[in-house]
Amino acid sequence: MHTARRTHGFSESVIRGMTRLAAEHKAINLAQGFPNFPAPQVLKDAAAAAIQADINQYAITWGSKRLRDALVRKYSEWYGMEVNPETELTVTCGATEAMAATLLAIVNPGEEVIVFEPFYENYGPDAILCDAKPVFVPLLPGQPLDLDRLARVFSDKTRAIIINTPGNPSGRVLNRAELEGIAALCRTHDAWAVTDEIYEHILYEGEHIPMATLPDMRERTITISGASKTFSITGWRIGTIVAPAGVTDAIRKVHDFLTVGAPAPLMEGLAVAMESVGRPYYEGLSAEYLARRNMLMVALGAAGFKAVAPEGAYYILADYSALSDLPSPEFARWLTIEGGIATVPGSSFFNRPEDGNRLTRFAFCKTLDLLQGAARRLEALPGR
Repeated sequence: MHTARRTHGFSESVIRGMTRLAAEHKAINLAQGFPNFPAPQVLKDAAAAAIQADINQYAITWGSKRLRDALVRKYSEWYGMEVNPETELTVTCGATEAMAATLLAIVNPGEEVIVFEPFYENYGPDAILCDAKPVFVPLLPGQPLDLDRLARVFSDKTRAIIINTPGNPSGRVLNRAELEGIAALCRTHDAWAVTDEIYEHILYEGEHIPMATLPDMRERTITISGASKTFSITGWRIGTIVAPAGVTDAIRKVHDFLTVGAPAPLMEGLAVAMESVGRPYYEGLSAEYLARRNMLMVALGAAGFKAVAPEGAYYILADYSALSDLPSPEFARWLTIEGGIATVPGSSFFNRPEDGNRLTRFAFCKTLDLLQGAARRLEALPGR
């Protein structure tokens, strides 16, 4: 049976596969980045009320009016970004769909998309699905961005660069000088900056600077974010795209034929929550996750792993070479089955799998008691 060549260049999600393995062996799942604690009560109550009020039919394809208005207020209050809710804002079925819809709307076959590595596993396949070529540039935990090296991969084929800050799995938060360097290259080569800012409120060092707020970048930046991480609702699938009107029109056409629209009652629930919570809620996220990060960093160090503390997001990319010579997929499987802790092999985050072959990724978006349980299992690892 013949299948499309575009599907041959990548495999199914390793992250989701590790979650299945964790369930099979009753391991603590520190692989997939979903919280194991409740969403805010105001959010749940509002969504339940929306369902009881029969808000069950299609919303406007590009997002309910109430949610778009709430998002516009937030972008204005937090970043000074003025966004037109009618022509510049699209609500999607998660940030994952947002990225796919964006690249399908702006990238032509044969063009190139620059991706920093280690990368979130969707970026390469998204480019391949556009019949484009992903071009990879290192941006490792704890290391500065090499702007000279980045400049050498820009060309007249470069259509876009994907910028994930705070980053998954690296934990890097790009600083202003790094962002300004990327912006200058985008302007020189007439390329789009496509930013994945889903972890915008989960950071421990530096500040979150939206690329769209830099001089002359509003008209060449597509800003992707969503509610999954900020409100602990990864299963609700509500993502957002802010983009100039012309490209928003193209993105909305792709979004319409991919998914029609995000879930109507869940958009209503999110809108009510955004109207209800203030800055203390968003600012409290960093403090809560910092405690989790620190706990897991200590446990990993005691178990023999080496890692750079992430500046943002909720992942630790750890080097296990002092513990094992196994390749990372085999080590992650061993750690799940024998150690009772599921992680994601580092090879999943690099174009050349061998570049991540002594790394594994831990997600710490879990309750402190679950992380304490993981720490005890790390301490008791067989063969230590």
